[in-house]
Amino acid sequence: MPATGAKRGLAAMKPFSLLIKPASADCNLACDYCFYLPKSALYPHEETHRMSERTLDKVIRSYMATPQPQYVFGWQGGEPTLMGVDFFRAVTSRQQKYGRAGMTVANGLQTNATLIDDEFAAHIAAFNFLVGVSLDGPADIHDRYRKSPSGAGAHADVLRGIQHLRERRVEFNTLTLVTAANESRATEVYTYLCEKGFFHHQYIPCVEFDDRGRPRDFAVTPEGWGDFLSEVFDLWLAADTRRVSVRLFDSILAYLVDGTRNECTMGRDCRLYFLIEYSGDAYPCDFFAERPLRLGNVMKNSWDYLQASPVYREFGMRKSAFSDACRECEFIEFCAGGCTRHRRASGGSAPHSHLCPGLKRFYAHALPRLRPLAAEIIRERQRTP
Repeated sequence: MPATGAKRGLAAMKPFSLLIKPASADCNLACDYCFYLPKSALYPHEETHRMSERTLDKVIRSYMATPQPQYVFGWQGGEPTLMGVDFFRAVTSRQQKYGRAGMTVANGLQTNATLIDDEFAAHIAAFNFLVGVSLDGPADIHDRYRKSPSGAGAHADVLRGIQHLRERRVEFNTLTLVTAANESRATEVYTYLCEKGFFHHQYIPCVEFDDRGRPRDFAVTPEGWGDFLSEVFDLWLAADTRRVSVRLFDSILAYLVDGTRNECTMGRDCRLYFLIEYSGDAYPCDFFAERPLRLGNVMKNSWDYLQASPVYREFGMRKSAFSDACRECEFIEFCAGGCTRHRRASGGSAPHSHLCPGLKRFYAHALPRLRPLAAEIIRERQRTP
């Protein structure tokens, strides 16, 4: 079937990556705070959602036909490991089939790790997948909101999955959602992860609102987010700057040292990737997988058509629609107004981030000490032959 829509030509395309939901919102857990579980309403006529071989083939074949500096596939959910190891064998087989000499292919898998066994770990190890494991801290914290449909906690199963990853030497990091359950326990969370030998951390704020626009009970508070980051920062700076990778701190340093913005929240335009649902439907972001923002479907539409979509363009422009307060803020070059999903109307010319007070608290606390560290990194580079 020919691609539909006006075509600009592949050479005019901007680089992009893919975030793929092969099992849509389906998951073997029922976490209280999951923002994606409700997205099953996008496809109400099917009880389960699984990407077909035909759709998988089209996604990989057509993406790898575009000019990219590297081909980046992110596999998320729901829970992508519901697809089983044979699906991921099909993934890597097709990437090899459609790859060409000189291509760089990167696969990322975000998972709750409860379904990872030795066979699964062996396959993703063989193809150098980078795995993100959702782990909110010790069992009492993790199991507060991360539960099976029966209500049982998932912490022990996560550690079992991690053990399989370690035995197969799979590179992984931990993704910790900061919620009402752990916002005041930063030292405990950070220490727990390090004592377990997990040295690549990503901390994500849990920001969810009810139908009236009020923060949900499990959501992190703005002040709690700022205090959590500041407390982790102090622990990291004291002894771990060369041992532990904390994604936000690394991203700030990357900006101070190289001028690069490698987190989407730090950028001025959100058009960095496409979310691809199991059906082939394309959306601009998984936080905004909503019918009015559906860009098209990869089975019918070309990538340049999706990228040129007026809906996609308008979505990207939202990021730089700062409030007056943001424009005057000394930290705007770092937060860029924050994720648009967190923005709420509170005066000024446009909404600004619900997390703003916490972000200001953190940046005021950390930047005076991150700047000298960035200068040290620059000097080290200059001394290296």
